[in-house]
Amino acid sequence: MASSVLSSASLSFHGIHKGKSNLGGINKGKIDTFIKSKCFGRISMVAASNVSRFEGITMAPPDPILGVSEAFKADNHELKLNLGVGAYRTEELQPYVLNVVKKADKLLLEKGENREYLPIEGLAAFNKVTAELLFGADNPVMKQQRVATVQGLSGTGSLRLAAALIERYFPGAKVLISAPTWGNHKNIFNDAGVPWSEYRYYDPKTVGLDFEGMIADIKAAPEGSFILLHGCAHNPTGIDPTPEQWEIIADVIQEKNHVPFFDIAYQGFASGSLDADASSVRMFVARGMEVIAAQSYSKNLGLYAERIGAINVVCSSPEAAARVKSQLKRIARPMYSNPPVHGARIVANIVGDSTLFSEWNAEMEMMAGRIKNVRHKLFDNLSSKDKSGKDWSFVLKQIGMFSFTGLNKAQCDNMTNKWHVYMTKDGRISLAGLSLAKCEYLADAIIDSYHNVS
Repeated sequence: MASSVLSSASLSFHGIHKGKSNLGGINKGKIDTFIKSKCFGRISMVAASNVSRFEGITMAPPDPILGVSEAFKADNHELKLNLGVGAYRTEELQPYVLNVVKKADKLLLEKGENREYLPIEGLAAFNKVTAELLFGADNPVMKQQRVATVQGLSGTGSLRLAAALIERYFPGAKVLISAPTWGNHKNIFNDAGVPWSEYRYYDPKTVGLDFEGMIADIKAAPEGSFILLHGCAHNPTGIDPTPEQWEIIADVIQEKNHVPFFDIAYQGFASGSLDADASSVRMFVARGMEVIAAQSYSKNLGLYAERIGAINVVCSSPEAAARVKSQLKRIARPMYSNPPVHGARIVANIVGDSTLFSEWNAEMEMMAGRIKNVRHKLFDNLSSKDKSGKDWSFVLKQIGMFSFTGLNKAQCDNMTNKWHVYMTKDGRISLAGLSLAKCEYLADAIIDSYHNVS
């Protein structure tokens, strides 16, 4: 009896360790305890149950962004601020559900639509309006059916689909990512098995764009590389190229036969204008370039938890677009089968209805306007309180919900430990989590951290 039980345990671990000895990773002392625990021909499994198949799995580090929120919740200080997560808050620093989303929700409830599975590519009405929103309904690429659009699991999932497409059909091709970039970009390409490197973007001396470095690195990249670009409101810096600089970037990408790969997480939320925030993407498309573009509706419609986004691939022919779409569906099927429907219906109903669409534009302008007001108030407080002569104008030059403060890790630690201001350690703050009433307090914290912590 003892030998049969032990053989069974050994066989189980043998399957896990693939070809190693039958004892695999089981500690010898624990095996001895196992054997000695027999009594009158019966075996006690108590000792064996302490041996985990997952013993070799190490503890993963906390997420650098979501971990900030966890630390914030544990802090009981009355003046604490959470400027880590990029989620819009009201002036009272409360989550905000757009009124137009509430209306769309109510309409969906009244319709009583079913909860059947969507096709692999997602809701057809959503795919149509989301591509039109990004490229323009009258864009020739739309009329010529040269865009392959597949609904994804927000921006992250859409980027992951594109990464899998690159790995499968462009083996060895490299993705160039800005330095710095959104923290999850590197994880996405790492897990997809896509090699990447960085191009210069942020200049700490000016707290601005290192345009010359960016152009030099894109020129030096192997021909046919994928260049990941933030369409607007660069995360984490809030620093965008000027329209003239975008033209030069497009020139170099075109000359090198690279593929522009846009991450569009803030369309309409950066400037308050959907068209203005899509101008960089549309300029590349107007040049006849093939383009990849991932979209998200987390910020501009506040649909964070609905996980609504899309991946778009602009191709040179409708036939190529059809083939690309078929392969994106092939990738999605074993990954998550099909996307969620509720948020997709909300987007389709809002964008497809002229009245709701107008209301959405007005709310986006309101949200973008609140962040602009906070940005100006913070700059005013920094400028009036700091008597060192430091130029804080970079705060005004940045755009969108983030500001790159230029603070180093030690200074960021001081912000949290002394001032209870929670932020990522790269110096990024989310102005969407700041109120006008807290601008003076934040300015005091930044000035203290900048001047008194080396």
